[in-house]
Order: sequence, then structure tokens, then C-alpha cells
Amino acid sequence: MPSARKASVRIEAKFDVAEYKILILSATDSTGLETWLTQNHYKIPPGAEPLLRPYVEGGSKFFVAKVDPQKVAMQDGHAALSPIRFHYDSEDFTLPIRLGMANSSGKQDLIVNIISADKRYEVANYKNVFIPTNFDVKPAVKARFAEFYAALFDKTVEAAPGAVVTEYAWTAVPNYHCDPCTDADISNPDLMTLGGDLVGGRIAGGNFVLTRLHARYGKADMKDDLRFREARPVTGGREQWSKNGLEYGATPSPQNFFQARYAIRHWWTGPIKCANPVRGVWGGPPDGNYQPTIAASKLAFAPRGKLEVASVVKRDLWEIGLKKDASSSSSSPPSSGGKFATPPIKRLQGLGLGALLGVVLIAMTGWLRRRARR
Repeated sequence: MPSARKASVRIEAKFDVAEYKILILSATDSTGLETWLTQNHYKIPPGAEPLLRPYVEGGSKFFVAKVDPQKVAMQDGHAALSPIRFHYDSEDFTLPIRLGMANSSGKQDLIVNIISADKRYEVANYKNVFIPTNFDVKPAVKARFAEFYAALFDKTVEAAPGAVVTEYAWTAVPNYHCDPCTDADISNPDLMTLGGDLVGGRIAGGNFVLTRLHARYGKADMKDDLRFREARPVTGGREQWSKNGLEYGATPSPQNFFQARYAIRHWWTGPIKCANPVRGVWGGPPDGNYQPTIAASKLAFAPRGKLEVASVVKRDLWEIGLKKDASSSSSSPPSSGGKFATPPIKRLQGLGLGALLGVVLIAMTGWLRRRARR
């Protein structure tokens, strides 16, 4: 009987890429697939057959890889595996995640970057929330930005267990992909690496919407694969002011312009000689020495549990039920006669989440199939 089960597995393709030895498998029996993987020294946990079964019954093929440790590069004391790119067509815009939980000993993070010609995407089968954005932070955050953002994300998922967090949704056109921009701005070579060369059309030409979704889950948290759907355009994190004060969160918009953005403000400390000064008008330093926008990078390796978000924010984060420390000053600037001017973002010292930072996983196949049906 074991040999019959082994025969239910077929190697469809095999090839070596960088440090990987890759096989594409098909299977007609989930128990046979589990046996084949175990006997060929792939590390899967005991009792993985129930996780394999729905994929086998659905006719999925399996992408399996072994890593040659002699070819693995090390960066800052960590093994840095090369990214793997593959593509396939599917009628359903989904991302299989349940198999990835098989070897998980705890919580794991998944970052999905979805590139579409003109649409933002969200998950259809789990709760969607937005990362808190557009608030002021203390100067200490500048030197600990990755740590700060990691802590903020931790607080966000703590407030909304099981939710998938939208961190970025931006409408890009050639030579304009961000506002403010960082060194992590997506470039045309990035776009080609992520699949623009396969799609062609508007996307390859630099016209696209990039949505970044971030999920954290354990074995008991996700009962189904991620299923994506089109979502309404939103804006947020752009320093927009109105009579009601500074905007926050994500609001409906004709186009997608949402980003995780945080600011450090430096109040004018010199003499004020005009008779009727209007405060709260933000601009660049008089000497023109603008400070660049900083992107949060290497978030996976940022220290956790050492920075309290409440101690460095300047307003209550009511979006996630977090109150700032009493020692934190208010972020609402004083004014004269109730007058405010819209502060140009580029003239503030800004902190923003880079659109392509972290683990990148591109999920474009649903859009490809939809395009073919239009």
C-alpha cells in the first residue's frame, strides 16, 4: 500500500535556481503526498495530511524546494535566502496560506504586495483594518523608527485580532509613486521583478495601484486561505487639513493615496517680529537644509518589547484604543485667530513605511485572469 500511495505523486518539473533545488509536484492522494515528502526528506510536521487534502482535492500543484546551505548568503549574521518568483493562472484571486502554517511554532507574518492596473484590494474573508497614520511623534523616534513601527503594528493587531492590516495603497504614474518619497520608492526594475514584464500594458508602463497588506497569524487563527476582492479607493497620511483639524485614518477618495506616515515637528524658536503672527504654518527650515524622509527598514529584525508606543506619540491613537502618556504633548498646533495653512508634506521631517520593505510576496494572478475576461 505505501508504494501505491507514493505512485500517486508525480514530478511535473524540476530545476535548480540559486541555492534552491525545486520540484513541481502533482498528487492524487494527500496521504501519498505526505508519505512522498517525508521519505524524500522534506521537513513537514506529523499529521500534515489534513492540510494537504483540500489542495490535492482541488487539483493544486505543489512547489517544493530544498536549500543548499553551502550556497546560502549571510547578512548581518542572518541567513538571507534569495527571493523566488513564479506565476500561475487561477479563476479565484486567492493566496494559499494554510500549508505555510504547518511548520509554524507560533505567530508568523505575511506581507502581500498586490499590483493592479487601477484598483486597491483587500481581503474578502477576514476583517480589514488600516494602520494608524498621520500623527506626530517625538524626536526620539527618528533613531528608532523601525522599532517604533514594529511596535505600532503589534498594537494594531492586538486591537484587532485576526484582521489583515492595510499599510499602503497608492496610485502610481510614471515618475510619481509616493508623497513624500524615500530611497525605498518603487523603481521600474522593481516593477519588472514583481511581474510587470509578464503583465505588460499599463502596469509595465508605470501606471498601477500598489496595495500592501500585512497579516499576522498562528495555526489556530486562519481557517481559510486569503481571498482578495476589489476595494474602494482611499486616501490618508497626506497631511490634509480642514476646519475640523488634521485628517487621520483612511477616507474615501477618487484615487488611492494612503500611506503610513509620521512627522516630527520643530517649532520656530527664534524671534517673531510680525505684529499678527499666524502659527501652525509649516514650511522648510530657513536655511533650506531639508531633512530627508526616512523609511522603516529591516522590520523583521527590529527589537520588540522595548519601546512603548504611548510614550512617543503626541495624540491618543483612538483608532486602536491607545492613550498617549500624560507626558506627551498634544499634536494640535497653536494658532492665531483660528487660522491654519496646509503644511506641505515635503517640508517636514517625515517618517514613512516604504512600499516594498519587508518580505515581498506578489499576488497578481487574479488580476491577470480578470483582465483576460474583460
